[in-house]
Amino acid sequence: MTLEQTLKQATVEIFNQQFNAAISADAITINITNPDHEGDFTIVAFPLVKFSKKSPEQTAQLLGEQLKEKTDVIANFNVIKGFLNLTLTDSYWLGRLNEISANTAFGTFPSNGQKVVLEYCGPNTNKPLHIGHVRNMLLGFSMSEILKATGHEVTKVNIYNDRGIAICKSMVAYTRYANGATPQSTGIKGDHFMGDWYVKFNEVVNEEMKALPNPPADKDEAQKLTPIFKEAQELLLKWEAGDPETVALWKKMNDWVYQGFQQTFKLLGVDFQKDYYESETYKLGKDLVNEGLEKNIFYKRKDGAVAVDLTPEGLDEKVLLRADGTSIYITQDLATAKLRHEEFNMDKMVYVVANEQDYHFKVLKLALQKLGYKWADGIYHLSYALVESPTGRFKSREGKTADADDLISEVLRIAEEKTKELGKIEGFTAEEANVLYRTIGLGALKYFVLRVNPYKKIIFNPEESIDFHGHTGPFIQYTNARIAAIMRKAGGGTSLDNLSGYSLTAVERELIILMSEYENVVKSASDKYDPSEVANYAYNLARTYNKFYHESPILSAPTDEEKRVRVALSSETGVVLKKAMKLLGIDVPEKM
Repeated sequence: MTLEQTLKQATVEIFNQQFNAAISADAITINITNPDHEGDFTIVAFPLVKFSKKSPEQTAQLLGEQLKEKTDVIANFNVIKGFLNLTLTDSYWLGRLNEISANTAFGTFPSNGQKVVLEYCGPNTNKPLHIGHVRNMLLGFSMSEILKATGHEVTKVNIYNDRGIAICKSMVAYTRYANGATPQSTGIKGDHFMGDWYVKFNEVVNEEMKALPNPPADKDEAQKLTPIFKEAQELLLKWEAGDPETVALWKKMNDWVYQGFQQTFKLLGVDFQKDYYESETYKLGKDLVNEGLEKNIFYKRKDGAVAVDLTPEGLDEKVLLRADGTSIYITQDLATAKLRHEEFNMDKMVYVVANEQDYHFKVLKLALQKLGYKWADGIYHLSYALVESPTGRFKSREGKTADADDLISEVLRIAEEKTKELGKIEGFTAEEANVLYRTIGLGALKYFVLRVNPYKKIIFNPEESIDFHGHTGPFIQYTNARIAAIMRKAGGGTSLDNLSGYSLTAVERELIILMSEYENVVKSASDKYDPSEVANYAYNLARTYNKFYHESPILSAPTDEEKRVRVALSSETGVVLKKAMKLLGIDVPEKM
């Protein structure tokens, strides 16, 4: 039984005995005490006054007296208005430290039988991954780790938007101007190579529009009149008709892109258990739309398009299939969702996609629910805000959105530069130093992104992310390295037996309380789909440990008891820090 459960059960019994009131444990709120007040945990008395028929202060005072009498874990208490602040005994907290140390599975939960399919990344194959994909991938990977830690069976999937006019644009530009060049012959990474031809297409379109006689004022309409755009449309028709030469070129260029993507995935440490391709699923969605038509759930408009009326749900009319019978994103998403349920029979289907698609996922869920698919109730859109870069911080290939690879390269460059400046590679071989630069740089990038609630916008500053003393990944990494150095000197962990009379200092107590909260933090992050709760917890734990380190002699502690407690505190802080950072996909070096 946890401490919270113990206190709640004792409170229930006290109210039953003192006031003949049958209260529910759910009516009792227990929080960590505000740092400005004395105490470890606080019970809120206000909801209980209707049972005690006394003032909040009187209720809290009586409850404090009874809890101290009936349990052996409360050293003292104080009442501030309707808040009962409880200070637990040092022996309780030392016992708690022992429990955490003995439990190698601390911070993980048993299987809950829930299956989750989590989709993240979802790139287009006509251009490189960009800064938005970085946030997407880091959120997706971290949430998969957090969900696994809380007992879910997670399958990570990716979908490639690998068909359509955008891909044909790159193909036309390549056919016209490449002269047989390849990523290998040019030394350009595959996805960037494809993206360069997409850029080239747009350059040519703009030039050809200038030559149009009396072009339409609307730029999109004017583009359609250019020779190169017409070639792209013809290529799309050939692809859809299965023209062998066109399909062969499409496969070759997409393979280049996939090879480039894999390099970025490997560098970031993200992975997928299954890939889906829009080219393989877009036709399947038409069957679902026809099913909805037959059931009169969907309807055909006068122009021939198939739509669903979502006005009763506060949305509007949504087209699911164009008038010419061609599919759109929602068509293939309907099919892919059904396909995944048939494959995995999941309870939850989580989509990690930017907030500009909030409407799309509301429609997807409602359309599937209207089709009678009960499993659609488990669809969840993990919506996140944009990532922006300070002007001029790192280049953008298209002048709009920073490429993921450019961002990563910049972070790694700054990590190497700052690490050398601070002299944190003394005694390292060249290979060890390079591993450290990468560990610090990627840790900085991942932490800076994940420490922010997904719903909030990020302005990413590479230099700010690599600060060994700030609210950053490198600060936490350095804290772990400091702990590892202490443990090497200490020669391992120590026993906490026979410490019944030990008096904890304020910061020692604070460290144990923080470590005890780790499980609750992981559970909360899982329930809220918010890795920032784990990220900020890791920072608070590292910051508290550094306060402890500066205030408390560890290896040179005055007594053997103090040394044993402080080495144990150091050891377990390191263990919990590593667990938290692992959930964020961040490696922590043992030496730096």
